[in-house]
Amino acid sequence: MRTDWKPGTLIYPLPAVLISCGGMGEGEESNLLTASWVSTVCTNPPMCVVGIRPERHSYHIIKERGAFGINLTTRAMARETDWCGVVSGRREDKFDRCGFTKEAGSVLGVPLVLESPISIECRVREITPLGSHDMFLSEVVGVRADEQYIDPETGAFDMQRAGLLVYAHGQYFGLGEYLGHFGWSVRKKKTKRR
Repeated sequence: MRTDWKPGTLIYPLPAVLISCGGMGEGEESNLLTASWVSTVCTNPPMCVVGIRPERHSYHIIKERGAFGINLTTRAMARETDWCGVVSGRREDKFDRCGFTKEAGSVLGVPLVLESPISIECRVREITPLGSHDMFLSEVVGVRADEQYIDPETGAFDMQRAGLLVYAHGQYFGLGEYLGHFGWSVRKKKTKRR
């Protein structure tokens, strides 16, 4: 039997990411914001959306600069990822307190998290007020991947080995067991030649 609930955002799991923003120069402010309202929306050009509350410290930094980074997180980064979501960057240097290394993105120069298995540089295309959150529609202009997770033969990124972190209804989980790749359900089995 199924039951009706009040409308809500129950599309889970979602990635638990660190949004990095600000500058890399001496005296320039930078910050980290934990977010899960993140999604891919277009392949060509590559685009994504991030939902951010206007009262968050990072909101105005991103809006002013028109750029940010999306840094995927791992099981090993779970504690720091949660901490960055509950402590304000107005009072803390989150990069420093978490022990994360700041590196400049190669396209926009936004701060990225070196410890992240994949960091994505984004340029804001438009901001749409929605209610509790504003939607930042953004173009992906650069991707930096940790080489230890790249298969040298295929060039594919091993998401399973990276130990990615996901968020589901107020809780964090490690990415689960590999079940198959896109299209595996309809792929024809190879037959042996005689």
